[in-house]
Amino acid sequence: MKSLSKKVANAEASLTLALTAIAKKMKADGIDVVSLTAGEPDFPTPAHIKRAAVQAIEENFTKYTVNAGIIELRSAIADKLRRDNNISVDPSHILVSNGAKHSIFNALQAICNKGDEVIIPAPYWVSYPEAVKLVDAVPVILKTTERTDFKISASQLQRAITKKTKALILCSPSNPTGSVYTQSELEAIGEVVRKTGIYVIADEIYEKVIYDGARHFSLASIPTIKDLVITINGVSKAYSMTGWRIGYMAAAKPIVDAADKVQSQVTSAPCSISQRAAAAAIAGPEDEVHAMTAEFKKRRDYMLGELRAMEGVTCPTPQGAFYLFPNVSGLYGTSFNGKKIKSGDDVTQYLLEECNVVTVPGSGFGAKNNIRLSYACSMEELQKAADRMKKGFQQLK
Repeated sequence: MKSLSKKVANAEASLTLALTAIAKKMKADGIDVVSLTAGEPDFPTPAHIKRAAVQAIEENFTKYTVNAGIIELRSAIADKLRRDNNISVDPSHILVSNGAKHSIFNALQAICNKGDEVIIPAPYWVSYPEAVKLVDAVPVILKTTERTDFKISASQLQRAITKKTKALILCSPSNPTGSVYTQSELEAIGEVVRKTGIYVIADEIYEKVIYDGARHFSLASIPTIKDLVITINGVSKAYSMTGWRIGYMAAAKPIVDAADKVQSQVTSAPCSISQRAAAAAIAGPEDEVHAMTAEFKKRRDYMLGELRAMEGVTCPTPQGAFYLFPNVSGLYGTSFNGKKIKSGDDVTQYLLEECNVVTVPGSGFGAKNNIRLSYACSMEELQKAADRMKKGFQQLK
């Protein structure tokens, strides 16, 4: 057999998906496991969205659509961007894809050449660096800390930009930290973008899952850099539609045309039925979106209190998304049955093997002293997880 792709061999598989699969297998094997891995709301998709999908099927709307997505959906997205984000964009500047992850990959394919550098603040979503590598570009990681609320500054960005820098990937609200950039912070970053001419891939998938009076601000709403910003969003998180696989990008026409060309050769348009459902979601009422976010806040507050009561664990307060990113370095040096805790990876392994709680090590997000917990699951599951973690950490000596 001839050798396989070196590029793919050097890429990492998705850690969150791998651990989610482990949790599902454990449950299938009859093990009472609590999974805090996947960023997947546990609520059902709202009824009016499901009705739109059923209607699409009954009307035999089951054929290929235009590659960029049906005009009904792209028009709904354009209206949403004007209404919610102060971004004025024509539907022809929008490309609908098979999830926001697909949109990000299309964007990178459209703008990157071999050897280009893409700046990624850490902690980062696990797929960002790997997607950059898969388009033959180079991820440049900018470290952040709890002291800066896991956010980069404009001056830090400026120092990181070189002649090879093509783009910045910025996620707000953030996965995995839940940090939310303020308008003034983003305007300062926008000024660096204007001066240097780099692109920004602005991942806004969690924009509606936001707490404590924080407000989402879109970089593309800044007129001087509008054509440099590729806004990424989708329906998975806000509308509990992860399996429907609809994401989108909004960008300058040359970028969208290039990404459209890539998509036409790789996947073509996303599912016709899902597109009709997404149009109903984006154009429809948002009462259930607000209700889900309110419930997420209750879960966040509960888990924050529980984590902060655990010796050796510290955890900042996230203002968005549905993740907690506790620092577990206070547990280093402890041990159980002769196994010593030396890293966040060791903590996640201990929780998995001894407590039947599945979490994600922070190393996959570029932060080795942390672990990520998703609270997009029921309060009953969170209470069970907190009890097991508390008892498990008390056993460490």
